[in-house]
Amino acid sequence: MALRRLGKDPESKSGGSPTIYLDEKKDTYLVQGWKVDDMERLAQLDLPRHETVVEIPRRMVQFFLEVQGGKGADD
Repeated sequence: MALRRLGKDPESKSGGSPTIYLDEKKDTYLVQGWKVDDMERLAQLDLPRHETVVEIPRRMVQFFLEVQGGKGADD
């Protein structure tokens, strides 16, 4: 599986997260972010047991290819 890193959060204090990847083979995004474990917030989601959710800041939307015009910020 060849993952393509599209961008890391430029404001991350540690420089390692959140990050957005593209799986070009499956044509899907993988999002590395902060684990959501606030039960009140999770209760508002229709989240099946086999799924999870992570949180990223709004500013990360810039890294999705649809916003970048087809190229990731790391290209």
